[in-house]
Amino acid sequence: MNMEIQRSRQPSAAPEPANRAPAAARAPFVPIVAAGMPLQLVLALRPLGCETPVLPASQVPGLAACTTELLIVDGDGLDSLALIQAIRAQPAQAGTPILLVATGEARMIRRAAIEAGATDVLMRPLDPLDLQTRARTLIDLSLARAEAARAASLLDRQVAGIRAESESREREIIQRLMLAAEFRDDQAGDHLTRVAGCAIAIAEGLGLSEVAANDIALASTMHDIGKIGIPDSILLKNGPLTREEREEMQRHAERGYRMLHDSPSRLLQLASEIALTHHERWDGTGYPRGLVGDEIPLSGRIIAVADVFDALISERVYKSAWPPEKARDYLVEHRGSHFDPACVDAFLSRWEDIVGLMRDRPAGAGAA
Repeated sequence: MNMEIQRSRQPSAAPEPANRAPAAARAPFVPIVAAGMPLQLVLALRPLGCETPVLPASQVPGLAACTTELLIVDGDGLDSLALIQAIRAQPAQAGTPILLVATGEARMIRRAAIEAGATDVLMRPLDPLDLQTRARTLIDLSLARAEAARAASLLDRQVAGIRAESESREREIIQRLMLAAEFRDDQAGDHLTRVAGCAIAIAEGLGLSEVAANDIALASTMHDIGKIGIPDSILLKNGPLTREEREEMQRHAERGYRMLHDSPSRLLQLASEIALTHHERWDGTGYPRGLVGDEIPLSGRIIAVADVFDALISERVYKSAWPPEKARDYLVEHRGSHFDPACVDAFLSRWEDIVGLMRDRPAGAGAA
């Protein structure tokens, strides 16, 4: 008998760390926290095939590094309620079943133990079969929870992979639609890149997150996608447009919106919003819907500033390029009429970034 006791005491030196083998590949880990050697508990649990180290209360903090299927607290000689609360305070043990073995008035002890965080309470005198039944049930519960958590983690990784693949395809679609614009105008690519760069600067100046800024920038590359339906005789006209031609040109906003809006893609929906609203004006005199102020989506207000600025500094078939400072002054002059004042202020706050962008992607000649 002394040999058996000695074997039971050996694991109490220190709990094993959390990098133990998966629960399915090892015996359930069921530490017993006790003031002495709870021989009756150890022997009663042996038929379950558990690993049952006996630990003093002082080693409870070490359980934070363990993966535990069930934790048994022998309340004799311990402040068991405080001990259970301390165990529950450890994130690694927050969901571990705790079985309190206690002596005393059953109803009072059970209520207090459950309130402290115990999962179940077993009163002395011990019935070994009752202990085995309750322990097996709690171990099975713990293993089921662990398996559910692993399955959920695997599902999360699969969903993240699918989402990443979907977003990659969305971006490829957008890039290919950009190529469609470049077929009409070989300067469109640089224009779209500069507008996107300005959009990031404005969005960040407004305090938007990096993700939101990048989304708006990418979606902005399709702001003029509706122009693929405009005849070259209008799009490339060297001179002022007639009223009918201008009306046809303005239809590109609605056309771009219709091309994109019914896509399930979040980015393409954002692109449709930008295509529709980037020619709206803060004072309501824009097109196609005459929206006023905050009625215009923020994405459209941002691209309105970026698009007009780049159009002004670019040479077109109908105009010479403006110096960047003159284009900047134009934005300031029309702050609160054409443009959202906050977007203009954000643009100005990032002026050095804008200058760097123009240096890297200088404006040239283009259609529109």
